[in-house]
Amino acid sequence: MAKIKDITHLLEHLAPLRYQESYDNAGLQTGDAQAEVKGVLLTLDCTEAVIDEALEKDCNLIVAHHPVIFKGLKQLTGRNYVERTIIKAIQHNIAIYASHTNLDNVLHGVNTKIADKLGLQQQRILVNKPQTLMQLVAFVPLDNTDEVLQALHKAGAGNIGEYSNCSFQVTGTGRFLPSDKANPAIGQAGKAEEVQENRIEVLFPAYLQGAIMAALKKTHPYEEVAHYLYSLENQNQEVGIGMVGELTEEMTEEAFLAYLKQKMQLQGLRYTTIGDKKVKRVAVCGGAGSFLIKDAIRQGADALVTGDVKYHEFFDAESQLMIADIGHYESEVFTKEIFYDTISKNFSNFAVLISEVNTNPVRYTF
Repeated sequence: MAKIKDITHLLEHLAPLRYQESYDNAGLQTGDAQAEVKGVLLTLDCTEAVIDEALEKDCNLIVAHHPVIFKGLKQLTGRNYVERTIIKAIQHNIAIYASHTNLDNVLHGVNTKIADKLGLQQQRILVNKPQTLMQLVAFVPLDNTDEVLQALHKAGAGNIGEYSNCSFQVTGTGRFLPSDKANPAIGQAGKAEEVQENRIEVLFPAYLQGAIMAALKKTHPYEEVAHYLYSLENQNQEVGIGMVGELTEEMTEEAFLAYLKQKMQLQGLRYTTIGDKKVKRVAVCGGAGSFLIKDAIRQGADALVTGDVKYHEFFDAESQLMIADIGHYESEVFTKEIFYDTISKNFSNFAVLISEVNTNPVRYTF
């Protein structure tokens, strides 16, 4: 039987917790990671109604996008919906896991789902995150190079976009003098040695540093492994916020708004006008994405689709692009499909269900 930790490990492979924003609280919020999974319920928000639904459907793990515990809790007395939800979950041994801004910040996360719903082509991250990549340089005897590289690739090194097992190597001569107390894999203690070695170089996500170094030391034959680690300023093309892509055909403003309402299943939306300009390149950001307005303009977007735009922020469009505020819930509700596809493709011995509870606190009238 699968355990809760197996599900969380899978979700964190998709969206590593290291990619969440500093203010966030993604991860396992309640429950025993060692408990066996009976069923999984997928939701955008975790509320008391969702806990009730989990009980009714015999699910002991809830996977949500928004963390129910977001700010620090000093007491659990049931005075608000957060405390009541947590109390009920604990009483009934229901685990709650949240994948939030870490899922916003990965290539195949929330914003790719929106871009896919809109049929955008040539998708790319709108604003890439710097300082999330590292480089390893190591010196390996010729006969051991393939073994070491295979171990590093298995640990997650050398993946660049659509290419895997990427590395660079050049051959040179290594020199060393083992002390009398050394136990050299090549040569003798107290005698200078020269060895033909490959200098190998690989890139990897910074959060994998521990796994990469463990793989290097496990497979490298030397007692002391000569290596360098570098933190890189390179932008990580697979990590960042927002997405931008192209519609298959340019549309008028009115046609795009109708298309947007249909594809995102909207009751209504707020937007700025762009006059006679056509919409072709579209930027998207689930949740509250008004902080990306200037970035969308710089990327040449004709429209930015997001939620939670404030009154004065609409002015920032400067008539250079359309801002389409479709609502926070509406922009992220399809996140449940990401969870479903990820879990159901990897586990088949328990039910994976999408919640039927509409957790949107906002109602509309027309």
